[in-house]
Amino acid sequence: MLRNRIYYQLKPFIPRALRAAVRRRIALRLEARVQDVWPIMPGSEQTPPGWLGWPDGKKFALVLTHDVEGPVGLRRCRRLARLESELGFRSCFNFIPAGPYAVPPGLREELTSEGFEIGVHDLHHDGRLYRTWRGFVGKAKRINEYLADWNAEGFRSGFMLHKLDWLHQLAIRYDMSTFDTDPFEPQPEGRHTIFPFFISRPPVDHQTNGNGDGYLELPYTLPQDSTLFLLLRHETSEVWIRKLDWIARHGGMALLDTHPDYMAFQDPADASVEYPVERYCEFLRYVRDKYSETCWHALPREVTSYVLDMWNTQLVSEPVASIDLNGRQTQPAATVPEIQGRPSARGVVAKKDRRFHGKRVGVLLFSNYPADPRPRRAAEALTREGAIVDLLCMQQNEREPRHENVNGVNVSRLPFKRYRGGKLTYVGQYSAFILISFLYLTIRSLRKHYDFIHVHNMPDILVFAAAAAKLRGSKLILDLHDPMPELMQTIFKLSPESLSVRALKMMEKKSIAFSDLVLTVNIACQNLYSARSCRPDKIRVVLNSPDDYIFRFRPANLNEPNGETIEKTYTILYHGSLVARNGLDLAVEALETVRRSIPNVKLVICGDRTPFLDRVMEMALQRQLGKNIDYLGVQNLNGIVETITACDLGIIPNQKSIFTEINTPTRIFEYLALGRPVIAPRTKAIQDYFGDRDLIFFELGDARDLARQIEYAYSHPKEVMETTRRGQRVYLDHTWARERAQFLDAIDEIL
Repeated sequence: MLRNRIYYQLKPFIPRALRAAVRRRIALRLEARVQDVWPIMPGSEQTPPGWLGWPDGKKFALVLTHDVEGPVGLRRCRRLARLESELGFRSCFNFIPAGPYAVPPGLREELTSEGFEIGVHDLHHDGRLYRTWRGFVGKAKRINEYLADWNAEGFRSGFMLHKLDWLHQLAIRYDMSTFDTDPFEPQPEGRHTIFPFFISRPPVDHQTNGNGDGYLELPYTLPQDSTLFLLLRHETSEVWIRKLDWIARHGGMALLDTHPDYMAFQDPADASVEYPVERYCEFLRYVRDKYSETCWHALPREVTSYVLDMWNTQLVSEPVASIDLNGRQTQPAATVPEIQGRPSARGVVAKKDRRFHGKRVGVLLFSNYPADPRPRRAAEALTREGAIVDLLCMQQNEREPRHENVNGVNVSRLPFKRYRGGKLTYVGQYSAFILISFLYLTIRSLRKHYDFIHVHNMPDILVFAAAAAKLRGSKLILDLHDPMPELMQTIFKLSPESLSVRALKMMEKKSIAFSDLVLTVNIACQNLYSARSCRPDKIRVVLNSPDDYIFRFRPANLNEPNGETIEKTYTILYHGSLVARNGLDLAVEALETVRRSIPNVKLVICGDRTPFLDRVMEMALQRQLGKNIDYLGVQNLNGIVETITACDLGIIPNQKSIFTEINTPTRIFEYLALGRPVIAPRTKAIQDYFGDRDLIFFELGDARDLARQIEYAYSHPKEVMETTRRGQRVYLDHTWARERAQFLDAIDEIL
């Protein structure tokens, strides 16, 4: 950023005390404004696809690192290493190769012989590493020489500045120049994850220097000591401890970056430039005393080897394992091919038979990423098959970076927020996004050839934004999440013969004709499109199955308490979009009825607040149901898993409409995956997959019948468990692992 360039140009001429005072003043004002995203960023605890946990069943990982800034820090390295050894810890010391001090070879050898790790910290540490591409390439050669001389595998930029795509010039296995959330940094956009993530090597636009298919990024997830104690002047380690406990609960990686330069080993400490080392000791003792059995304490290189090995094994061979209803994974029918390679000393080996290796993919999404699950699963499936995916979407809020790599997907966001409103609002938003997407893809297509473009509706005509790419030979895939004519009929209560609906049907037909392949979400939609817009063989069904790695299969358990215990609250869960067609008001009507027979009943609601929710809650209060309803707000995927697991019954209380009659809600599969009973509407779209005895059905839009089925589920727990088990058999035929294979096969056929 220009601001950073100017600052680092002037920095040598600004007195340190003045710099510190100005930064502190700005930081203290900022701290009050960022409490909702720092030190904990909600959503960053989401488990990445394919995550299998830490070694030996450990609950979370702890990684300790130190950046040595100057001669003072260099002199304190041995003392800090002894302190950590006495407490049972090891860490990574990152030294500046061509900075204000020379690193004695004897110090490096001593540290490594005692089990510590050495890393490279920038080159000069002057804030100019990424100033120009040509300059960076020259500096990268020197950094690589130090990496080889020091036998180092990892790197961290000065001041946490980063251009992750440039780092493929370095012969590294991992980088540590990013963070989950830290608004106090010069480059403040966080990565919003407490897990390591892989940075895939881009196509050969520039010559890289041997880091294989890419490198692992290890974001720091605990605030830096300089931020906490020098900038914000905290006097305890409470923030570290609170964040650590949160990371431990969610199974992430607690990576801490501290500086021996700022640690005062003797009293008194100069508060302007130091803090008592006891605060660091206090943190280490807390980890040792509370988490000695559940924490995997590892060096960065050990985390890198473990994670790359985990993911590389999945890339090399990933058969679809079946699961029986007792929760055991059975052997796949096909023999697993022998693994041909492991992560090398400088990166991940490429899987030679990945079907889309090197293919370029453009993705257009009038929604948010990675929040929208279907596009996220599809994009990540492509990257795991070797594709290079560029995705354009909307920016949900100002905290989301405009450009970032999310689990291998190159995401670009437009400062464009989605609003619900009237027909003109939809038309205006769609038109603006289509125009910008057209310009984006046209410009990019002039510089690079996309093998195919994956366009997610709504709107259907977004596919025409890829017209220039199609002229250059790109295949177009139109993914129809929802049939727009039926959805708009439902939202705006339009007649099927209205001009708007007829126009939408015409646009649907033209959009499908312009595409090379059409994907949709269920059999009912496939039949609908093939009846009015194209031949059946152009449309393939890929169900919206939940991610198997997040919604891990749990068999329905007869021993779990259900309606047999009067004292226990009977929890009914609704989660999803809080809009009229999804029928939360229907659920509240049913709740009023069942409260008479189930006095301890409670309806739990998860979802983003809407005006519709406010109207429903007002209705509930009028019916004196306030004590029987809990609204939990928006939950991330891990929160949804926990909430489903804790409930007794899930409900899909849809209102009757032309849209809900052809919809197969993903929530059905989410409940079944986690072994919970679910009541769903009796519609053709759902019964294309589930028989009469596979789910608890109620008549679509009928609150009284919904109440009857809730009372049945409460009073017949054993029968309901048997129904749930039959439903789980259907789910196991449609897990995301299986649907993903159909998705990839469909694309493979048109390339």
